Amino acid sequence: MSSLHGKLEEYLAVRRAMGFKMERHEKLLGQYTGFLAANGEAVVTTENAVAWATLPAEARTRWHALRLSMVRGLIPYGGRGVVPYLYADEEIAALVREAGRLSGRLRAATFATLVRLLAVTGMRVGEAIRLDRADYDPAAGVLTVRDTKFGKSRHLPMHPTAVTGLDEYLRLRDEIMPRPQSPALLLTARGCRLRYERTWETFHAVTVSASLKPRSAACRPRIHDLRHSMAVATLLGWHRSGADVQAMMPRLSAYLGHADPRHTYAYMSAAPELLALAAGRLQAFQEEESP
Repeated sequence: MSSLHGKLEEYLAVRRAMGFKMERHEKLLGQYTGFLAANGEAVVTTENAVAWATLPAEARTRWHALRLSMVRGLIPYGGRGVVPYLYADEEIAALVREAGRLSGRLRAATFATLVRLLAVTGMRVGEAIRLDRADYDPAAGVLTVRDTKFGKSRHLPMHPTAVTGLDEYLRLRDEIMPRPQSPALLLTARGCRLRYERTWETFHAVTVSASLKPRSAACRPRIHDLRHSMAVATLLGWHRSGADVQAMMPRLSAYLGHADPRHTYAYMSAAPELLALAAGRLQAFQEEESP
């Protein structure tokens, strides 16, 4: 079995473990790996994927689009060489600790709270920055994210420990800044809403002080990867507990604010352990079904 064919078999196994039949994919992707082998290529790239998908040249654009959609899942995650930095629990704790050491009591408390919120809710950074004080219901322990990436709003119930942490931040915030300039939930030292670019800069400084190192040139600690980490940790927890992951996926999609559950499945490729668990469950199912 060639390396490419083996990788294709692994990909198909994982997707089937998530509930996809993959019958048409298997046929067309088999043709794609054959195309790569015939051209002496051993690695899937955007360029050779497009070259194969647009064959034959005289075919309709609709056919080309179908072929490209089939092969898209094989293209290495990130497209531009970016690999998610999946934070371990102790790394998140280090980020919170170092954020809490930033200069200024309110600034330190705000960034420590931001890291916690992103880690436990999987919100996008922009969504967290846009939160207003009125978007938090302390009695219900729910955050309301309004006018998201796809123009919708959603409610995010939080774990009691997260609610306690946010309540403590708000008490401190009100003590330091009783009359803020902004209705924002998370405030700067001047009582204003956080700025996106400045937030990224501060987070990078916190990763340095927390001694987090890039795992490769393509895998560096980014603030957005707190969202990836939350999604992967949730999926791992479901797999380990034996939950029906396919049935649970729409819940995670809704919580993350994905327009389509298919976008949530992309997180399956982010962690080798997650892929191994999915493949193991498929193998167990196949063994049960075999005579």
